[in-house]
Amino acid sequence: MQMAGNSFGTLFRLTTFGESHGLAIGGVIDGCPPGIEIDQKLIQEQLNRRRPGQSKIVTPRSEKDKVEILSGIFEGKSTGAPIGFIIKNESQESKDYDHLKDVYRPSHADFTYDKKYGTRDYRGGGRSSARETACRVVGGSIASAILPQVKVHSFVSQVGSIKVEKAYSEINLSEIESNVVRCPEAATAAKMIALIEQLRDEGDTVGGQITCVIKGVPAGWGEPVFDKLHADLGKAMLSINAVKGFEIGSGFSAVAMQGSEHNDAFEKGFNTKTNNSGGVQGGISNGQDIVFNVAFKPVATIKKEQSTVNKEGEKVALAAKGRHDPCVVPRAVPIVDAMAYLVLADHFLRQKTNL
Repeated sequence: MQMAGNSFGTLFRLTTFGESHGLAIGGVIDGCPPGIEIDQKLIQEQLNRRRPGQSKIVTPRSEKDKVEILSGIFEGKSTGAPIGFIIKNESQESKDYDHLKDVYRPSHADFTYDKKYGTRDYRGGGRSSARETACRVVGGSIASAILPQVKVHSFVSQVGSIKVEKAYSEINLSEIESNVVRCPEAATAAKMIALIEQLRDEGDTVGGQITCVIKGVPAGWGEPVFDKLHADLGKAMLSINAVKGFEIGSGFSAVAMQGSEHNDAFEKGFNTKTNNSGGVQGGISNGQDIVFNVAFKPVATIKKEQSTVNKEGEKVALAAKGRHDPCVVPRAVPIVDAMAYLVLADHFLRQKTNL
């Protein structure tokens, strides 16, 4: 059985390739209009936000993540041709994974990949590795160039039980990069960092939540019935490694509200008094901020001993080796940004062409 599902988008489409421990990862972007100014320095800056080894609370794997553009850009502008790019892998230590050749990590894709394809790349997980998301960051950075009026702001709003209590409208979004955990509240960030460091030293991991605030999307983007804007955002976020939940606007808290509480009353100028809809109604943007949360599970690969099975189904003990994030959310912030831009660029182009 061949592997499908390597492309994302309708008119603005990203296809990625490569494995965590192969020679390189990369992608092809179809549908970028010609004449768009592409700042390769900005692309690299976004990759630097995602890359491993950037701080003491992420995996120590050292990758420069330097992107090489192969086609589709000439003299700083898109040509309308497919944009091809690669990112070479430079810090593989495949021997660290030899002990996983015949053993399945609990809650990891090891078992399911093996059952689907009859084979798996146990060196870092192959295509199931979050290393693939670097390609998404490149795609999202190029998508953002199509939408200069749109600004995506993602930040860590929770790690374990430690969370930001303020509403997003009360948060200074310019403070997102002020600390390594990418939480714009300094005191809360310090507690998050301390927890991540503690669990890292214990050989364990922890989950978290990223909140995304999108400003500048006009009313009218989105394609009912099955291609609703928030449905595509949900698919985009749920396609990110380790994501277990997505909620937009009031999300699951809406079940405990009454219609008189939940309805976003209109004010003069088509603004709404509240934003329980999260900027999307009927699958179409309403001109308000688009706000959603993305929940990430703890990283499955831990150094604590766990009970698991081998390929024969025999019970064995496993204490994983290798270099892994104790908490994925600090490095996932630019990935959430990128996937949001990919969705928005696609819907912007679909709106222009009535597709």
